[in-house]
Amino acid sequence: MLALIGTDRAIWAIAGLATLGVIARPWRLPEFLWAGLGALALVGLGLLPWRDALVAAGRGTDVYLFLIGMMLLAELARSEGLFDILAGLAVRWSGGSAARLFLLIYGVGTLVTVFLSNDATAVVLTPAVYAAAITARAEPLPYLFVCAFIANAASFVLPISNPANLVVFGEQMPPLGDWLSRFALPSALAIGATFAVLRLTQRAALRQKIATDLPARRLTTEGALAALGIGGTALVLLVASALGWRLGWPSCLAALLTAALLAARRRALPWSLLRGISWGVLPLVAGLFVLVAGLDRTGALAMLSGVLRQMAAQDVASASWAAGTGIALLSNVMNNLPAGLIAGQAVQAASMPAQVRGAILIGVDLGPNLSVTGSLATILW
Repeated sequence: MLALIGTDRAIWAIAGLATLGVIARPWRLPEFLWAGLGALALVGLGLLPWRDALVAAGRGTDVYLFLIGMMLLAELARSEGLFDILAGLAVRWSGGSAARLFLLIYGVGTLVTVFLSNDATAVVLTPAVYAAAITARAEPLPYLFVCAFIANAASFVLPISNPANLVVFGEQMPPLGDWLSRFALPSALAIGATFAVLRLTQRAALRQKIATDLPARRLTTEGALAALGIGGTALVLLVASALGWRLGWPSCLAALLTAALLAARRRALPWSLLRGISWGVLPLVAGLFVLVAGLDRTGALAMLSGVLRQMAAQDVASASWAAGTGIALLSNVMNNLPAGLIAGQAVQAASMPAQVRGAILIGVDLGPNLSVTGSLATILW
């Protein structure tokens, strides 16, 4: 069969079907199952040696550790009611104005995305915002749109704001100072433009008066400890980023320490906390790393690296616009995580100028706002 189809075509077919399964989730089967089946098919059919598959999956170690840390912190915040408290405060501070509530929720979503990653905004903040909007007798959709769109728009403020940032830069992650010099202004423009467009399109729903008499939820001692742990982790990651360290181990260790302190405070093992984490994200990412390794064997990444190198040699500005726009559109077709993996490996192999790599990162992070299936965050949302 493989002789008839051709090895390269078989790899492309498996990678395409696996990616389609991740996006469409046929029969409501989880995303990680489709990525895993695709990876297993490559190995089982002899299209990718199992040792190469293990090496490919191992390249994501820093991403896995980062995801564990961020998911653990997000679950800690959710279990201690921190997101409910923030959403409730926004409602009470709105003064009965839906437009002001919209602005406050946008600010909360921006902060959560910047310091806890875009997946936390999509997965954990969204239910809290929905519950607060219903209690305030407000039309919930404008505020839910905030959670979806800001999860992408604010996801390149810091390296920790989106796991895709680690995928694109890999071991070549720039120090925090360099990062901010490149992405502070584009991030501000993306956040501002997204707010303006959302505010304009939702203006009719934001003219209503809303209730403000939500019952206040008190911050418990455990909640305060969780908040301190989140703040401490953000500080640790900022220092690690400033020093040019990889971010996986610091985020994971800081989150585990916070969870251990809370467990000691409660004098109970944190099994319920661990059950609340979306562990399926880890095999999903591992499977995608293997699928990209399969595509690399077809010569696709080498060809893409060559095209990017040639474009950059002719005109860096034009190459930046073309690469950023192309990867943004591709992210909406095949999801930004596999698109970011492909682009990241191609860019690392081509040793591209910082301007081109920055444009690709913005395309991977911001581009998915064109569709619900564009990023993992919006799929989860």
